[in-house]
Amino acid sequence: MSLDSLKSAVPDYAKDLKLNLGSVIGNSDLPAQQLWGTVLATAIASRSPIVLRELEPEAKTNLTPEAYRAAKSAAAVMAMNNVFYRTRHLLSDHEYGTLRAGLRMNVIGNPGVDKVDFELWSFAVSAINGCGMCLDSHEQVLRKAGVDRETIQEAFKIAAVVEAVGVALDAEAVLAAE
Repeated sequence: MSLDSLKSAVPDYAKDLKLNLGSVIGNSDLPAQQLWGTVLATAIASRSPIVLRELEPEAKTNLTPEAYRAAKSAAAVMAMNNVFYRTRHLLSDHEYGTLRAGLRMNVIGNPGVDKVDFELWSFAVSAINGCGMCLDSHEQVLRKAGVDRETIQEAFKIAAVVEAVGVALDAEAVLAAE
């Protein structure tokens, strides 16, 4: 199970995804921890069993136990936050924005890894989950920490490709079962 086996599973009609998967992961300029944490967090956020099964072992090999746990934590807490803050933002009654959230999210303050890495993973998960408010918030934290736009874009390119590969492979799995 690996990036190569995932690429080989991508159907011919999605050849661009196969090529993009190889380039955004295989040729990334991100440091290994940022790259593989982003890959793991977005594989989880994609909700694709195939993608997660194929990418998780390689991510686990390339991450420390702390980074592995933190990437999974980013996917988990952002699943909650993205729904909450996206809903709050989309509601026409802006009074909801003044109410206390009352949700536990301690891992954001103490993720067990470099805060920039955790923010990058949270940003990438937010890209998949489509929460503009969270995207803006994490992007601002990353920019204030000195992270350049190219690095941030690299994270959402990974998110886009991982999500798209999951869509294509899950569709093929469903169609093959008919």
